[in-house]
Amino acid sequence: MNFERTVKMRIEFKKVTEKNIEDILKLKVKDNQKTFIESVPECLKEAAEKSCWRPVGIYDEDILIGFAMYCFWKEDQHVWMDRFLIASEFQGKGYGSAVFPQLLKKIESEDQCSEIYLSVFKDNTAAINLYEKNGFRFNGEKDIKGEDVMVLNLRRSVVL
Repeated sequence: MNFERTVKMRIEFKKVTEKNIEDILKLKVKDNQKTFIESVPECLKEAAEKSCWRPVGIYDEDILIGFAMYCFWKEDQHVWMDRFLIASEFQGKGYGSAVFPQLLKKIESEDQCSEIYLSVFKDNTAAINLYEKNGFRFNGEKDIKGEDVMVLNLRRSVVL
């Protein structure tokens, strides 16, 4: 397969359905990343248990390249981005940098939230660099699994 066309990416986010679930369940990260993120089957199990989770396949045209899952917490008016992964065979081709800002725009357009939260292990430097490049900052908190929490503030300040 020729990946030189990544400059012309046509990214789409599709709900997980009976049509695409088998392919989505096959998505894997590199072996050295497995401790950073739950497997896709674990994510989908969690999504089945709590209806707020929105699992989506990430596509470049009709090619499945990744997976994301997020939830809008109405009581706090924020979104928790629980999963974001680019499949191992598509890493290093610019997909993470291209897809992540589009995912943030999608989330912001779906939910009138003021903040987006996520968590990350401190030694996952590639993810941290991506998140910081997109405006996320550590807030000093840890999640229930001991990961460091980052937040993106979407509030627009008005200067008069």
